[in-house]
Amino acid sequence: MHQLWNEIDRRLLIKLGTAGLAALSLPGAARAMMAQGFTHGVASGEPGANSVLLWTRYAAPNDTALTAELSESADFARIAGGGSVTATGERDHTAKLVVRGLEPGRWYFYRFVTPDGTRSVTGRTRTLPAGPTSAFTIALFSCANLPFGWFNAYAHAAARNDIDLVAHVGDYLYEYPIGDYPSIKQAVPGRDIQPAHEIVALADYRLRYAAYRSDPDLARLHQLFPMIAQWDDHEFTNDTWKGGAENHNEGEGEWGDRAAAAERAYREWMPVADTRWRDYQVGDLATIFLPETRVTGRDRQFDVGEIVAGGGDPAAKLRQFAETAYRDPARQMMGSEQEKWLFDGLDASTKAGTRWQVCAQQVVMGSLYTPPETREWFGANMAENVRRRVETSLLAAKAGLPFNFDAWDGYPAARSRLLAAAQRADADLVTLTGDTHNAWAFDLAEDGRPAGIEIAGQSVTSPGYENYTRGIADAQRVAALRGSSPELKWANTQDRGYVSVQLTPDRVTANWHSVETIRSHTPALRGTHSMTAERGRRVYNAA
Repeated sequence: MHQLWNEIDRRLLIKLGTAGLAALSLPGAARAMMAQGFTHGVASGEPGANSVLLWTRYAAPNDTALTAELSESADFARIAGGGSVTATGERDHTAKLVVRGLEPGRWYFYRFVTPDGTRSVTGRTRTLPAGPTSAFTIALFSCANLPFGWFNAYAHAAARNDIDLVAHVGDYLYEYPIGDYPSIKQAVPGRDIQPAHEIVALADYRLRYAAYRSDPDLARLHQLFPMIAQWDDHEFTNDTWKGGAENHNEGEGEWGDRAAAAERAYREWMPVADTRWRDYQVGDLATIFLPETRVTGRDRQFDVGEIVAGGGDPAAKLRQFAETAYRDPARQMMGSEQEKWLFDGLDASTKAGTRWQVCAQQVVMGSLYTPPETREWFGANMAENVRRRVETSLLAAKAGLPFNFDAWDGYPAARSRLLAAAQRADADLVTLTGDTHNAWAFDLAEDGRPAGIEIAGQSVTSPGYENYTRGIADAQRVAALRGSSPELKWANTQDRGYVSVQLTPDRVTANWHSVETIRSHTPALRGTHSMTAERGRRVYNAA
């Protein structure tokens, strides 16, 4: 670990200088946190042109009054802003406050101080630019399952000096008990979580956040960059919708109680505002929208097994479903109130002359269909339940149905409304996406016309296609998927990592960074794949 941090600190020295590096050195700071009550470092989020939200946790027998300080220098020679906040037992000893009156587009150092003078580790954050903006870089993350491996994607990003903002679009943590996902055999030694059982109650969710936030790479990322974040399903439980979830049963109590506990813990432990959807203005360059697609308006996911159940011709049932219930215009992903907010926001952004409209959201918007080659991917001795699932998926594809009803593919009318709204607004739409654990690049279209592009990031650690189709080369899987899914322009179905997205007035560049491994602790990359799109074209440039 210390070798890793020595390399990261060497790179930061170039950016910050000796004083800044000393203030931000995590190993020593971690020891101080453990000794002095700041148990999980610092974090920042919700940046605006003149404000930023600051977060920390201070564990003590009683509530503790804290003072936040911001400065343009690591030695805090001049305090540029701050405020007072109390770390309360009622909020699991976490504290967050919004500091206002800051300068646009500027880096700041910050820290928290207790009444007796104890100081937290020093963090670094920045405000969003105002007015003409020539470039802005976002690091996109999703799907970090701690027992599956090391958070090397976080470590690599934390060592960079060209990131302006981190966007985490969900599955920041996972709810499963030890030995479930991953299995004991799959889990990486030393990557331990608490509690050992599945998280259901408020105390469970809090303890799981505490375990994740103790990871040094995640702590470092939070320490060095502002983050905008939105939950997906696993911050609640698998395949969450507004009235329940696939991974929730009656023995686990009322769904409303579990959902409320999950949401409360998220708001306590994350540097986020207490509203479910938000937007951010990056000068004249971009408006970033952060919608919520899980618990506000989402209707229950369709289930192919339920559609074909009860006997009869499954192909005929799927064809009938594809022409009826599947296209029900009443089905919602976000809910009507949130749709209005987003559609009005797209229109207002373009009318204000903003160059890009960025939607940082949770699930894949492009369409994916099961390729015919899938039946060869699982071997001749595939289990009967796998065989049935593969055959049903192939029948669904023949009926014009996609394979992932948890994504926007399961809500085609809602997706059409969103893409049509982007077209009416003349938006240059870029969607940033997580959820599937694999990397995708889609051209998005509505009514036969381009509507935008999708940049879907691979997971930090959670396994993708490579885990379920062993022995099949990535190029073989991707070729088959591209053949069955016309909107798909590129994919990587084998690597873990993250995406850095650079916006300039006339171009967006997506860089999918693949880490070398997650089984050992190293920030080394296996490689990077880059793609670009020009403003006004709303499709990816040809490779």
